[in-house]
Amino acid sequence: MNVSTLVWREISHRKMNFLLSVFGVLAAAFCVFWVISMLRSHDLESGRIIAQMEAKTSADMKKLEDDIRKSMKGLGFNIYIFPKDQDMSEVYAQGYASKTMPEEYVERLANSKIITINHLLPTLTQKLKWPEKQRTIIVIGIRGELPLAFRDPKAAMIDPIEPGKIILGYELHQSLGISAGDTVPLLGRNFQVAECYPERGSTDDITVWMNLNDCQELLNKKGRINAIQALECNCATVDRLGEIRTELLSILPDTKITETGSTALARAEARNLAKEVSRKRIAAAKANRDRLGEERRKLSAMLLPGVTLFAMVLVALLAFLNVRDRISEIGILQAVGVNRTMIQAAFLIRAALAGFAGALLGTAAFLIASSLMKKEPVFTIFELIRVKEMVAVLLVAPLLAALAAWLPSVVASENDPAVILRHD
Repeated sequence: MNVSTLVWREISHRKMNFLLSVFGVLAAAFCVFWVISMLRSHDLESGRIIAQMEAKTSADMKKLEDDIRKSMKGLGFNIYIFPKDQDMSEVYAQGYASKTMPEEYVERLANSKIITINHLLPTLTQKLKWPEKQRTIIVIGIRGELPLAFRDPKAAMIDPIEPGKIILGYELHQSLGISAGDTVPLLGRNFQVAECYPERGSTDDITVWMNLNDCQELLNKKGRINAIQALECNCATVDRLGEIRTELLSILPDTKITETGSTALARAEARNLAKEVSRKRIAAAKANRDRLGEERRKLSAMLLPGVTLFAMVLVALLAFLNVRDRISEIGILQAVGVNRTMIQAAFLIRAALAGFAGALLGTAAFLIASSLMKKEPVFTIFELIRVKEMVAVLLVAPLLAALAAWLPSVVASENDPAVILRHD
């Protein structure tokens, strides 16, 4: 009688015992796969949610920055570049620079690799008499904002004014009875009123805005400007203005840079606050994911060894019961010449086969249960359980089952057939 025949007869003679061993391993394998899939599903799902949050936050931040840009148009530009020899007390007193610089300076900035500012707007400003209306006015010539050559173009904070058209402040159009669409003379030229601004309660109410080229021609300052307005980037450094000055002066050394602090602060605080809120939301989601994941891993660290130990104890117990019930048969086998090694091997192989069958059925049961429970799965089964993990269970389960049956197999093979048969 060879070992395979002995194993087959052992299984067929004690079917229920063998099936219970298979069931114990099946349950253990199923639980192992289920725990692994739950952990991995949690990690994948939370990762997907956080990725969605980060994508949504990125989209929200772009929209928020655009909304902030629109809402802060009233704050205006916050970086001003003046000629180097300009007396700043004069600027603060009359609201504009009397010195001028080449308009080419703004082109030079636009074509540089500057990173600390955006929205370059050259202007030419002067206070003068409006001879045709006998009023003192401020004339501001502006052109379209120059985009930085190496960046994606930004939406303009101030729309350009078409040549031959002007925009009037509240006090001027209100007191002179001028409406949008009217044609008015100014310094010997006729201009069409493109728009009339509402009251602002500042010098804007006595200001006339026009195209920069028109303004340069009227004031006989062709190719000249007296300021470049810009918008600082949302820097979070300690010496923000110092960095801006350093970079600008390296490109335009014959200039002077100043900043309107309240405007810059309001803009930076609004953007930074929104970023901080989003950052905290994502950090909280990640912390919650890590906390839940850690709790599940701790539970798994207790559950998996417990399930494995349960399966091994069940296999060992069933093997002991099988040995006890078949002690007479084992004595007869030894008496007819079946050696101890063959008997021990039969019990070990039987346990290993039960382990392999249980692992195989447990794997199949998990795959079927997962497919039935997930009619529209977010993740595929093989994202939750890897093939190498299935192979590992199929290889380890027979070894653990054989290990559990080792002591009962030793007990079975070490009995003296004479003693067994004498008591039988």
